[in-house]
Amino acid sequence: MRSVKAQLRKYIAEGIGTFALIFCGCGAIVVNDLYGGVVGHMGISLVFGLVVMTMIYAVGNVSGAHFNPAVTLGFAFARRLPWREVVPYLASQLAAAFAATGLLKVLFPAHETLGATLPAGGMLQTLLMEIVLTFILMFVILNVSTGYREKGTMAGVAVGGTVALAALFGGPVSGASMNPARSIAPAVISGSSEAWWLYVIGPVLGALLASPMCRFVQGKEICKGEKENDG
Repeated sequence: MRSVKAQLRKYIAEGIGTFALIFCGCGAIVVNDLYGGVVGHMGISLVFGLVVMTMIYAVGNVSGAHFNPAVTLGFAFARRLPWREVVPYLASQLAAAFAATGLLKVLFPAHETLGATLPAGGMLQTLLMEIVLTFILMFVILNVSTGYREKGTMAGVAVGGTVALAALFGGPVSGASMNPARSIAPAVISGSSEAWWLYVIGPVLGALLASPMCRFVQGKEICKGEKENDG
């Protein structure tokens, strides 16, 4: 019973964090568009980074603060998260993303895209940008996390700062999604879904590539898998 309750708390915490990320991040885009650019590109980037940072400190000790299907898959590929946990994590993240986007639709029905990520250039450019940005994000996460958890004094600052940096640089090009849930929900609810697959393939590939690179650069002592930690 205690184990079931602990698992449920973990998935609820993951959902809360993902909800906050989508509601605040995509909400910043919506508010910026509807209220004369009051937030600005730098402001939107900071909102994404700050909400990730604060939610890591809030629930990182409970769920690991993934808030991102690509990050969850990256942890599983790095053998830090059991594969049996992947589906519940992804379900929590996607459900929360749709809930947050649905609320944005209720609050701001006049906005057409609800913060959906759309390519500014070609598809190849967008795909490569998402791969590289997510690779950098996952590489940082693997180096500042313990097991499958993003926690610790500086983990929130490091990961949130990386999200903000990537958004500042890559936002005008690809939208700097780095997160399938963040892209899928606004695309589906707003109907702006012509390029959604780019924001699934790119982030997942980038996250998976980060694990072997972390092990190569840092060695097994830093980028350990679960079995190595137990042994």
